Amino acid sequence: MTRFTKKKKNEIGRAPDELFFRGEKKIENIRLTIIDFDAENCEEVTISKTKEAIKYREKESVTWFNIDGLHNPEAMKNIALAFELDNLVLADVMDTDARPKVHDYDNCVALSIKMLHQNEKTEKITVENLSLVQTKSVLLSFQERDGDVFDPIRKRIRNEKRRIRKSSADYLMYALLDIVIDNYIFILSNLGEKIESLEELLLDNPSQDLLTQINANKNELNFLRKNIIPAKEMILGLSKMDSDLLQDSNNVHFKELVGNINQAIESSDSYREILSDQLNIYHIAFSSKLNDVMKLLTVFSVIFIPLTFIAGIYGTNFEVVPELKYQYGYFIMWGVMVVIAIGMLVYFRKRKWF
Repeated sequence: MTRFTKKKKNEIGRAPDELFFRGEKKIENIRLTIIDFDAENCEEVTISKTKEAIKYREKESVTWFNIDGLHNPEAMKNIALAFELDNLVLADVMDTDARPKVHDYDNCVALSIKMLHQNEKTEKITVENLSLVQTKSVLLSFQERDGDVFDPIRKRIRNEKRRIRKSSADYLMYALLDIVIDNYIFILSNLGEKIESLEELLLDNPSQDLLTQINANKNELNFLRKNIIPAKEMILGLSKMDSDLLQDSNNVHFKELVGNINQAIESSDSYREILSDQLNIYHIAFSSKLNDVMKLLTVFSVIFIPLTFIAGIYGTNFEVVPELKYQYGYFIMWGVMVVIAIGMLVYFRKRKWF
């Protein structure tokens, strides 16, 4: 399966507000969970029908309504009706291959961003589309499957002494985005450790296995950059947005997200340059190693040229060769050849040719 965007033919030509799932089905049944909280109370429930969430729409408390699974158009239609959302909002939610973006509607702020997961055992990195829709007091989060990076947020909500319990829905949206971007930096740092660990090995032994690892790291980094870089435009748009649903007191937090996403992108740029340098080092080291081999072979070839010349003379078929009748001629020939070979080796060594 490709890790990059792949357009299907049946997606072409559909209306932008049509509730049609564009993506890969990653969960069988949709899961609906609600966390409703204020400074004094916190309620966590799992519901089976969207209409059970309607009662939270007008409450003064903050409600986090999380939906796992985006493939059911009927369920999305019910959510749109329950929270009086434009179909265009839910149509964007169901397009999992869309670029990260943010839009200010009449009664909500809707955005999407890519959420990365890294398997702790295999270290394989996967991606899913996360959509957040914020109304006055409700934050709806749409995920492709169950399991996310938001457990620290849930723990903070359960702790009544934490600031998040006294904050608004837009602060909750900031908190979720913050942990998504922090996870970018964490995954990049893990990949960075693997990249940097190859530096010394490259200089010692530039083997084919190292080249394979460098190319694997390069592909992984390209995959990360493909999902991280587009998020910057969305975060910048959110930090500059003038909406009645976003409190002025939280502007500083959204601007903080800009700094975090810039840090993630700068890290990816640095690792990209390191990988490029590593490829250059590999080719230089491999060429140097090959040159050393060629130099050694050349030295031995040069040494054997005069020895071959001598052996060629005394290997001729002429009957009259003066030294052939001499009693010690054979040993003298060997002595001359050994002296020539040693003399050339000493000369090459002094000239530092090997």
